[in-house]
Amino acid sequence: MIKRTLTPKLVALAAQYPVVTLTGPRQSGKTTLVRAVFPDLPYVSLEEPDIRQIALSDPRGFLSNYPAGAVLDEVQRTPDLFSYIQSIVDRERDVHFILTGSSNFLLMERISQSLAGRTAVLHLLPFSLPELERGGYTFERYEDPIFQGQYPRIYDRGLAPTDFYPSYIQTYIERDVRLLKNIGDLDTFVHFTQLCAGRIGQLVNYTSLANDAGISPNTAKSWLSILETSYITYRLRPWHRNFNKRLVKSPKLYFYDTGVACSLLGIREASQVTTHYLRGALFENLVLNEFIKRRFHRGERQFPYFWRDGSGREIDCLLVDGERVLPVEIKSGQTMDKSYFDNLRYWLKLAGMPEDAGVVVYGGEQSLTTGRGTLVSWRSLERVSDSDLQR
Repeated sequence: MIKRTLTPKLVALAAQYPVVTLTGPRQSGKTTLVRAVFPDLPYVSLEEPDIRQIALSDPRGFLSNYPAGAVLDEVQRTPDLFSYIQSIVDRERDVHFILTGSSNFLLMERISQSLAGRTAVLHLLPFSLPELERGGYTFERYEDPIFQGQYPRIYDRGLAPTDFYPSYIQTYIERDVRLLKNIGDLDTFVHFTQLCAGRIGQLVNYTSLANDAGISPNTAKSWLSILETSYITYRLRPWHRNFNKRLVKSPKLYFYDTGVACSLLGIREASQVTTHYLRGALFENLVLNEFIKRRFHRGERQFPYFWRDGSGREIDCLLVDGERVLPVEIKSGQTMDKSYFDNLRYWLKLAGMPEDAGVVVYGGEQSLTTGRGTLVSWRSLERVSDSDLQR
């Protein structure tokens, strides 16, 4: 088993809270992690119909089987349990529950109603590149992790991405989508999801997306929320600090896993990424995901931002911590070009920061410090650390 970065935080919070909730995409490794970290707690899968029926019909009797607590997997399937768990942990000090679920919206809705202040919430995404490296997995080129994605089963079981992802997407639509919303035409929803993959790294235009999918703009917004709730896509928000410039206010669209996106795009092998029209956007998505995983897997739910003004000047990624900001440009090219730093220098001047305070992450192998800023290989993203954030 590959050691997950989130493990120390999970252990620490379990010692402080009577309930810990772990959420994230299906098959991101939540069950494997909690069973390894809490081997002494009984494990119960609420995906199993007979177990779920008992929990739904007699929640008090069901929970009485676990006087010291339990690991309850996919707990959003049994919403009535939350109120009973609240009563138990309020009454008993030595009871611990570990809850997992793949629907962030349904989980957080129940937590806010019943377990607010009683549970810590953590988010587990698919493997990060450092986690895979610790597990002995290395890549010859960045097209490989883009195509393969980073879901654990790809690596633990040696599955081909072309076998894993179509089944994953089909299962997600048949189970999670129907659980979240009654969508009559699932084929149209699949087509909508494919259209989203074709818009990676682009500003979200609901009207255009709706027109191409043959649905209304309101339906497009609703369906995009479903994709976000179940950890398929996310929207990157624009940084709104105003430098007396007209700024873009629409978010940009990305996928939590590039392997899912490649499957939806019909990419069948890593070599196709090299010549694909979305190569740069997919590389940008891969790098952004690594920054998001770094934050999520140490217990912080914080996304980067991007910045774009009305004239089209853009910074791909702003890592923000309070008042501290680090601008990062992301370039898929493998050869350093001084033009990579042009937008960074423009933004840094507006922000009143040193002209060499920016970072470029690129598709090459060498990391170095230049007079224009820091150039970082995609293999060395740990060099882009929080200590680099400037006030």
